[in-house]
Amino acid sequence: MKLWRAETGTNGVVVATYTNPPMNYFCAEATQELGTLIRQWADPSVRAVVLTGGMRGKFITHYSVEELAQLASDRPMLAALGRSLNHGYHELLGSLRDLAKPVIAALNGDTMGGGFELSLACDIRIAAAGDHRIGLPEITLGILPGGSGTQRLSRLLGASRAIDFILRGRICRPEEALAFGLVHEVADDALARANALAAGLAELSPVAVAEIKRSVYQGSELHLEAGLVIEAEAFMTTMRSDEGLAAMNEYVALPLEKRRGWLERRAPLLHPKR
Repeated sequence: MKLWRAETGTNGVVVATYTNPPMNYFCAEATQELGTLIRQWADPSVRAVVLTGGMRGKFITHYSVEELAQLASDRPMLAALGRSLNHGYHELLGSLRDLAKPVIAALNGDTMGGGFELSLACDIRIAAAGDHRIGLPEITLGILPGGSGTQRLSRLLGASRAIDFILRGRICRPEEALAFGLVHEVADDALARANALAAGLAELSPVAVAEIKRSVYQGSELHLEAGLVIEAEAFMTTMRSDEGLAAMNEYVALPLEKRRGWLERRAPLLHPKR
């Protein structure tokens, strides 16, 4: 592949690095390559995925405005594409979100526009500390976040906070993004932290991971009663799994005073240092 490089570790963690000098803009070719990778990552041997940028200070800066402007200049082509222009990108990010394994975005630099929309389709976002920007500046260019940004951000923050954020074309420093709830952690080395987290998640039951993702994402888009049906089905799936039974038996075999420590040791890398 030209723009994405994917490497799989012995623990089943894939690190996919995006490199498109000089600015690490996203583009149509990059989306096609990513789609191919996502299909490959459905393989059960892949236990977790980390996405990161291959250029210093840049995750995915934003989608190529040059490419968008060229498309906007060709009005017949634009009319012919219609909603399919957005639909393809929406499907791509949907397939990333729906992978039955953890997907972590290591935001090691500027992450705006289409790059931020891509990160919103990931399960966990870890931003690098530093002079970086995260957000959706599309309104300043006379367009809107059309790669699912208006919808994913409103579901993340609520409609009131999302409309304020998008109308203002806000771009935040990492610490501001953490306060807003746009990212889950800020780390000195986002990729190292993401790799450590992915390694911890890769050790957990893949059945439980997949069913938790399905319950949260599918259930949150429905009314409560429908969501509870999904949760109940997912719970039974985990109860029938060999990994679940083995872990529960290991736990109940412990003396009572050692059980809390067992829970804390099971995933030592899953929580940010305090």
